[in-house]
Amino acid sequence: MRFLVLSDMHDDDVFIHQLKEEFQQADGVIFGGDFAKYSQPETAEPALRRLVDCHQLVYAVLGNCDEPDFLTRLEEEDICVQGSMVFREGLVFAGSGGGSKFTGTTPNERSDEELASDFQIVLDQAADGDAVWSNMIMIMHNPPKDTECDKIDSGIHVGSPALRQVIEQVKPLAVVTGHIHESAAVDRVGSTVVMNPGSLAEGRYGILEVEKVEDHWQVTKAQLERLGSN
Repeated sequence: MRFLVLSDMHDDDVFIHQLKEEFQQADGVIFGGDFAKYSQPETAEPALRRLVDCHQLVYAVLGNCDEPDFLTRLEEEDICVQGSMVFREGLVFAGSGGGSKFTGTTPNERSDEELASDFQIVLDQAADGDAVWSNMIMIMHNPPKDTECDKIDSGIHVGSPALRQVIEQVKPLAVVTGHIHESAAVDRVGSTVVMNPGSLAEGRYGILEVEKVEDHWQVTKAQLERLGSN
């Protein structure tokens, strides 16, 4: 299965239209949050409309620039995986929305515990507390700590320790994240592939391909891409 991986759209109306062929080739779209422009939460709605008009199968969470109540719109469009589990064609999708508390100037900043709590439904599935979901793709706007996907320009890792702990416990197939625009990268936490595609508002996106081989799933491609402005 081939997924077009997007994040941090910020009401982009330029680059998304250059991805027509990628949308057509994708079996689904994974969106890592931030529909709205910074300080303009009202722009989340037109961004959402653009995205759902491009593909019929989208898996999404909110970003820190999106109002928490906008989650209702994702649920209405049947694209929400935040705080839930969605099963499709042998894969499981689960998500965490919002970003870590930092500046206090964006509407959806949450504590580390709150970010991780969105995956409690996943953890609760394990009778012995040791859930392993090797067919799961996690979507988390805020990146896990200490990967190539959570470094700001100074080189400091600003990701979530609690989200990393969830990954280490659950061992999902792949994680899609965003939030830190300058840390577009592909890395691993143990056996889990972690991808931050970068900001779509800057022309960045990713391609994730997964395949079931015998009785287990594997990532066959995790590739970053970038569009020009013309």
